[in-house]
Amino acid sequence: MERLRENELSLRAASSRLLFESLEGNDCLPIITTEILSDMSMNIRRLKTSLLLAACLLGTTPAFSETVINVGAFGADANKLDPHLSGGGQDRALFGYMFNGLTRFAPGSMNPDDIENDLAESITGSDDGLVWTVVLRKGVQFHHGYGELTAEDVVFSLDKARSPDTSAFANTFGVISSVEALDTHTVRITLSERTPTFIGLLANPAGGLVISKQAATELAGDEKAALIGTGPFQFDSYTPKSQTVLVAHADYFRGTPKVDRINYRYVESDNARELAFAAGEIDLFYGKREQDWVDRMRKQYANDIAIDIFAPSQSRMLHLNQSVKPLDDIRVRQAIEHAINRDEFQMLIGQDITRQLRAPVPSGFLGQNIDVPVYDFDQDKSRTLLAEAGYPDGLTLKVPTSKIGSLKLPFELIMEQLRRVGITLEVDFIDHRAWHALIRNNESPLVIYGAAPFPEADAFLTPFFHSASIVGTATAQTNFSHCNVADAAIDKARSAADSTEQLEAWAAAQVSIMEAACVVPIFELQQVWGRRQSLDLGYELTGTLNLGPPITENTTITR
Repeated sequence: MERLRENELSLRAASSRLLFESLEGNDCLPIITTEILSDMSMNIRRLKTSLLLAACLLGTTPAFSETVINVGAFGADANKLDPHLSGGGQDRALFGYMFNGLTRFAPGSMNPDDIENDLAESITGSDDGLVWTVVLRKGVQFHHGYGELTAEDVVFSLDKARSPDTSAFANTFGVISSVEALDTHTVRITLSERTPTFIGLLANPAGGLVISKQAATELAGDEKAALIGTGPFQFDSYTPKSQTVLVAHADYFRGTPKVDRINYRYVESDNARELAFAAGEIDLFYGKREQDWVDRMRKQYANDIAIDIFAPSQSRMLHLNQSVKPLDDIRVRQAIEHAINRDEFQMLIGQDITRQLRAPVPSGFLGQNIDVPVYDFDQDKSRTLLAEAGYPDGLTLKVPTSKIGSLKLPFELIMEQLRRVGITLEVDFIDHRAWHALIRNNESPLVIYGAAPFPEADAFLTPFFHSASIVGTATAQTNFSHCNVADAAIDKARSAADSTEQLEAWAAAQVSIMEAACVVPIFELQQVWGRRQSLDLGYELTGTLNLGPPITENTTITR
């Protein structure tokens, strides 16, 4: 049988070479190149190719055209095209089109009550919450002919997610002590400690996605080694600083997508994305999270645009780096806390899309504690604290920060508010990707940051405020402030035997963080995207942890 298969492949290759040679210089050759080579094994695509080729040779126009959605993502380029290495906002939506987890939030929702099985057919846990048995769906196919999903793929993916060498989310998934394949479709996951909302962890788009073990092994070193998933769309090509192209996965287990292709374009400028929409070049795009922009777009493009405002409300917090002077002095950190006027942020950015924030865990997250030390806006108190710390004439800090609009605008207001109390920020607004590299190398005294993890307290407290997550360490995540005062409470909550004990520990952790002035919680900002009214997402959008509207097998667009 293997020899017959080899002969069949050889004949196909020879036929393809003859066809290419016979049509060399013919206008039909680009059709063959783009259509046939994208996926020779896909029956639907082969049928379309045949029709296109026949129409071209006859000099006629095909009766159909490819259905394409052009997406305008933010950022000048991809962060890292690996779902276990990138949690960057410019990658999260893209990964959502390509991959599945063992569980998922229903499309358009981020309500924990809406978590449902995805690649898992069933998941059961032991009484102590430490051992979980996962039975996988049968017949789920990987992209590009890499075969059926098996337990070995899940073992490989979760091992990758929990290893510091291969994952940016190792701290989160490090609670997994072992993953075993019991048979081809059964996995046993053993935890080192009880974990809050473990089922939700498996749905987390930041590290919880399943890739093909065979593809990752065979393609090691190739850009698509970690890009072979099971989702509705599969990787086609990546052009640096331009776009990533996906095509429909005809064998998707929920049904063949109604859209043939997604051009996921990296457009750093807010204005450029708007102009591209106006010119008909993009259909779905990351919007400007400002009230004036939302109101203007709704008026200017009333007959063509739908503005989607949805959860999660991404926090905007200013992390104060205690490892550098003078922020190692709590009085300087408290001075910054008192200099921030949250009312101005809400007026600047918009009442409809922002909410004031005073706790280190966002509102709507299980475990948020609003009964924490509050630093009221008080410029006189701020100046007094600076003088007591030895800076009666103020101080100057050099700060690199992102030029992405949703971070640049609030940081400009931070600059102005701190200037009023004598703190001068010499700011270098740089490429978003370069900025990420700098802050993870501990090269900024102040870091404004937003995140939208699984909606419970630990998903914020562990990566941002546990000492094991301090940037520059072997287990680094996003603890930019070098905060180390809440470890005991965070750890206690993770292993709590009941929900009351867990909530009390989370509350205590947030009190300690604010007492130490590790961070300035400022406001929460909802997601804002624009889309053509002719683009039907196929579900009601209220929230998504992918940060961009999911494009699913049910999404359609009319031209």
